[in-house]
Amino acid sequence: MPAIRSTSVRAALLTVPLTLGLLGTGAVPAGATPSHPAKSLTCRGEGVDPDAAVRHRTDTVIHAPLHTLWELQTDVARWPAWQSSVETAERLDHGPLRKGSAFRWTTPIPPNPATPATDLEITSTVEQIKRGSCLRWTGPASAEGLRIDGVHVWNFTEVRGGVRVSTEETHTGDQVEANVPAATRILGEGLEKWLRELKAAAEACAHHQAG
Repeated sequence: MPAIRSTSVRAALLTVPLTLGLLGTGAVPAGATPSHPAKSLTCRGEGVDPDAAVRHRTDTVIHAPLHTLWELQTDVARWPAWQSSVETAERLDHGPLRKGSAFRWTTPIPPNPATPATDLEITSTVEQIKRGSCLRWTGPASAEGLRIDGVHVWNFTEVRGGVRVSTEETHTGDQVEANVPAATRILGEGLEKWLRELKAAAEACAHHQAG
């Protein structure tokens, strides 16, 4: 698509916490360990975009059974129930999440001095999946005058007392590449928020089931 580098678009991007993983700001969740190792996460041998300048990786231990975490993460239609920044989410196919599954979800972008309020629409396609172990999806996020292409990888590893959830995402596109440090910070904030809310939801479910 043609390059879009207007001042208003850049201002909107840097004002709004944008990430294909999730939008939002927040503190790093307890136990999260942001890092940028040379070796990327993979799912069935495939990882994030190796050429992307905007990337973030983090992980945390969640004290809940693996099946609880997997159900929360793969039941896309129910994301709005536990992810505060997801406004709508719908599967574009049926049945268990699998290779080739696609889903569309939206998140609001609040008004700011440069642009009016709008919705960011994300269409994701599962490229690799291994039940209870990993997920990898790709797809664009778009709004008026804005497009970002992302690759998102999730790993789930059982550890003593719970599951270590690791995630890594990359973004490419004219808007994010116009200010890589700011776009990287925004991406990181979104991933940390997703982990924090996944942790809260999974541990609440585990507590309820134990009771």
